[in-house]
Amino acid sequence: MTVPAPRLAFYGDDFTGATDTLATVSGAGLRAMLFLHPPTDRQRAAAGPLDCLGIAGAARSMDALEQERELDGVGRYFSRLGAAVTLYKTCSTFDSSPDTGSIGAAVGILRRHLDASPFLPIVGGQPNLSRYCVFGNLFAAFRTGEGAYRLDRHPTMSRHPVTPMHESDLRVHLARQGLKNIASIQYPSYDLPSMELDALIDARVADGAQGILFDIGHVAHLPIVGRAIWTRACERPVLAIGPSGVAQALLAHWSETKTLEAEPAHAQATLAPSDGPVFVLSGSMSPVTARQIEAAVSYQRIALDAHALAAADSVRIDAVLAQVLQALSQGRHVLAYTADRSGSTARPDIPAAALAKACGVFLARVLQAAAPRRVGVAGGDTSSHCVRGLDIWGLSYLGQLDPGVAVCGIHADLPHLRGVEIMLKGGQVGSTAVFERLLGS
Repeated sequence: MTVPAPRLAFYGDDFTGATDTLATVSGAGLRAMLFLHPPTDRQRAAAGPLDCLGIAGAARSMDALEQERELDGVGRYFSRLGAAVTLYKTCSTFDSSPDTGSIGAAVGILRRHLDASPFLPIVGGQPNLSRYCVFGNLFAAFRTGEGAYRLDRHPTMSRHPVTPMHESDLRVHLARQGLKNIASIQYPSYDLPSMELDALIDARVADGAQGILFDIGHVAHLPIVGRAIWTRACERPVLAIGPSGVAQALLAHWSETKTLEAEPAHAQATLAPSDGPVFVLSGSMSPVTARQIEAAVSYQRIALDAHALAAADSVRIDAVLAQVLQALSQGRHVLAYTADRSGSTARPDIPAAALAKACGVFLARVLQAAAPRRVGVAGGDTSSHCVRGLDIWGLSYLGQLDPGVAVCGIHADLPHLRGVEIMLKGGQVGSTAVFERLLGS
């Protein structure tokens, strides 16, 4: 079966970000599917015609060798897919370093396979998540909707345990990862006539810029940047970098120019009541998630010893698993959260990837034994490794609880996984009541 190429393809460097982009395009009415790996012909055919095809990955937490193994196959698939715009979807705070989740390394791998334009747009900012890029510098709110901090002074991101942001200028941040010559198109230039703005962009590309960084400081900037990307993508395929703000920019341009016939989907604020008990697993140690756990009064909250998980201490893990399964069998909602030995959600001295993978194993055991029909996972790396540890091949959008927090339906061949509703959220996003809202109205 031959299906037409989508307008947009993307690889999400973690799962929560990938589901955010899925929610963005699906909520606008695009036909979209998120795959866990480059899809087989059978899986691609089962999805039908798509405007947007995504692949959810975990490159944000990978070293260079792991990224090469991950992205080489993705690049080969995207080269055959032939989308007009291929997005390397980063976290909205550009979490990365030269050694972990290098964006520069990812661009190099994908460029080997894509016959892409020398124009490489980098979109900084995603206003609906209170992320803003002005004069090349990235700002982010500590809580969505509140005042923003420059990223190198952000209460959480400046102290991130794996990829702390010590630099807010994205040109400098990405230069350390190999993208040495990035030109900045700053938002005052958006007041120029379209032809003059185009000439400015083209001159930067002709001067040899490895990337063009676009400010996004306000939603009004989105259609301007979307037009700059799409007009060039219509001439030659474009590789882009950035958060879901890239998709938002394209959608804003398509909406203004009425170049995409789509009926906006119902982005539901609440779900129907859950069919049975809900299980949530939190591997996030962020203060935002800690407040959400504290507010989850409808759940039986069970601490998971992070050291026991990471050490694969089967006796202690089995004891907690039995406690979780007993509560679920009695119809109680359960929220299991990683903690240090004292029960505190303060971050233990454990490699984040090791803990996330252990959480994935634990989630798989709960799903196998209890078969809950609605689950939630908190933490970007945790979500990535949890979903990768399950035998599923795709996710489709069901609704959105909060900005950046989507609920998806699982596509899998195993009966106990097929149709399970799953919420994936990063540690820094979501309202205080997000876990309560997952239970449904």
